[in-house]
Amino acid sequence: MTLRIPLLGRIAIAIVAGIGVGYIAPAWLAEAAATFNGIFGQFLGFMIPMIIVGFVVPAIADIGARAGKLLVATALLAYGATFLAGLLSYYTGVLTFPSLISGQEQLAAVEQQAEAIEPWFAVSIPPMLDVMTALVLSFMLGLGIAFLSGTALRRGMDEFRTIVAKTIDRAILPLLPIYIFGIFLIMTCEGTVGVILSTFIKIIAVIFVLHVLVLVVQYCIAACFGGGNPFTMLRTMMPAYFTALGTQSSAATIPVTLRQTIKMGVDEDIAGFVVPLCATIHMSGSALKIVACALALVIMHGQPVETAHFIHFIAMLGVTIIAAPGIPGGAIMASLGLLSSILGFDEQMIALMIALYIAMDSFGTACNVTGDGALAVIINRFFGKKSERPAPAQR
Repeated sequence: MTLRIPLLGRIAIAIVAGIGVGYIAPAWLAEAAATFNGIFGQFLGFMIPMIIVGFVVPAIADIGARAGKLLVATALLAYGATFLAGLLSYYTGVLTFPSLISGQEQLAAVEQQAEAIEPWFAVSIPPMLDVMTALVLSFMLGLGIAFLSGTALRRGMDEFRTIVAKTIDRAILPLLPIYIFGIFLIMTCEGTVGVILSTFIKIIAVIFVLHVLVLVVQYCIAACFGGGNPFTMLRTMMPAYFTALGTQSSAATIPVTLRQTIKMGVDEDIAGFVVPLCATIHMSGSALKIVACALALVIMHGQPVETAHFIHFIAMLGVTIIAAPGIPGGAIMASLGLLSSILGFDEQMIALMIALYIAMDSFGTACNVTGDGALAVIINRFFGKKSERPAPAQR
């Protein structure tokens, strides 16, 4: 029987190994790591527009083709919940992160004094499209496919999505631990790893608290529409939460989410429609994590925090991470283009984002699927057969 280590475990091993080896690594090993990371970073940059087109086009086409009041209401509610979770994360971070991230000056001083590790050679792999062009093209193609009766382009985009997903699953994710290993090895050699890791621990604690707060707010709002005790409803959804922690997949948790949503009194037809749809388009937990991690890295590196840029980033994030591939870290892969194009992230910041996000991937997924029940209660108030008032949530 072959032991298969999950991605989170491989990332954790890569971080520990990178730090450990970094203290004793000869110059040639650091340069080799920098060479690999440079090539892999170029490939990742090339793939970013492909990921956007490959996943956003079929998602928009599918939503548009099934257009109806229930679908539009659910999609808008899911997007609104994702956007508001991102805003909550940003403003909470603005208020709390500066006091938690106290090593910006130390990090800047170390980075200035450290001798840069240069790769042996560089390979340029320019992307075929920039990020905004890919987004506009995705909207045009997605909406066009939705309102055309033909199926050829739709099948083509579905196949392209499969190609992109396979590339992520077979090429990017297997090499990602090596990339993370190289990043932490280089940071250790340059002396910046201690400040960054101490910050990571604080930020993870804040993000976990934010996850709980988002769920409480969502169920309080749901209770206003559907009646009942929000904490009783939230307790009813706990089996879905803990299932998602274990599976790290919204899709794999759908049967449990559906069962618990119906237990809250949501009409079975409404739950059967809303829960599977929200499993792909409701990403409150993921958006919360991405925004918090991005803000932390901006502050840590002493860059100015531009509210307009972050609101722009959050608004676009809610679109780009819909229908993220059903693989660990799919949401962060889909958002890399926005991080670089809107927030100006460099290669090292991108690598840190990936590591920090994947370290909390299961908690974000759990927040997403648990919140699906709250959205179903709200939708049920307007479209369900039991829309007057759902039955009391069962234990």
